[in-house]
Amino acid sequence: MKCQHCEKPATFHITELTEPSGPQVMHLCEEHARHYLSKEQSTPTSLVADHLEKQLKLGQTAEELAELDQQECPVCGITFYEFRNAGRLGCPYDYTVFQKDLEPLLINIHASREHKGKRPTRLAPSADRQAELIQLRREMEEAIEKENYERASEIRDRIRSLESGQSDTSSDL
Repeated sequence: MKCQHCEKPATFHITELTEPSGPQVMHLCEEHARHYLSKEQSTPTSLVADHLEKQLKLGQTAEELAELDQQECPVCGITFYEFRNAGRLGCPYDYTVFQKDLEPLLINIHASREHKGKRPTRLAPSADRQAELIQLRREMEEAIEKENYERASEIRDRIRSLESGQSDTSSDL
């Protein structure tokens, strides 16, 4: 989508709900959004405009953004540009690859870097437990390759206890 005032791509989509005739939608490029948001406004949207203006000042320059857009995940191949357009990442490793640029976004949206919401009440295995099982299986394979069968059997027993639902939290393996 293009800016309403020029031919540049619209990166800001502002919807004002102050008109009695219905919402007013504006599609603006970064330059015109700065100009629009920097105007003194006596409407209720001035607080929102001030907030967006602060974000624009903290934002990246076009050169930095172009360089960032070229970053690519080595696992799934998604670029940061594709993420910005689709709004979805391609694989879990993307959080590691784009961590520096995703953290401010997550903090801005959720006011935290960690999820603090509810978990499903169904008895689905937790992500932490599954990650631990994967790690233990790798350790067991390494122990077998090194012919350390005693260690491999300890790890096997730990895996079995986790899979059977016993929450033996002894992590001295």
